[in-house]
Amino acid sequence: MSNYAQHKVTFLPDGRSVSVRTGTTLLDASRRAGVSIRTRCGGVAGCLMCKVCVSDDQAASLHPPTTAESYKLGASLLDEGTRLSCQSRIKGDVTVTVPEDPLKAAIRKKLAEQQEDDWWK
Repeated sequence: MSNYAQHKVTFLPDGRSVSVRTGTTLLDASRRAGVSIRTRCGGVAGCLMCKVCVSDDQAASLHPPTTAESYKLGASLLDEGTRLSCQSRIKGDVTVTVPEDPLKAAIRKKLAEQQEDDWWK
């Protein structure tokens, strides 16, 4: 397949999509789509913050894990469909799920608890 082929990448839960060339990383695609994926290492598989989830039926749309990605994630996480967005290169249309940022999840939980407390008052 030509490196000039375009592939549609959809990010859940936002539902945002972008077309990118073959070989683009999921992290680069997410930035183009305006989807926030946390990272601290500059995309060198150092921080493990940029994890995404890829279902079994979508896995073939990504190149196999790099050596660095395999080493960092291990077989168990890879088998569960976890990939590092900085290392995962696109080779077909793909849909991936971006886990909720832990800080946002904590804030959302706290706000929900406050709303529940306010409702009972």
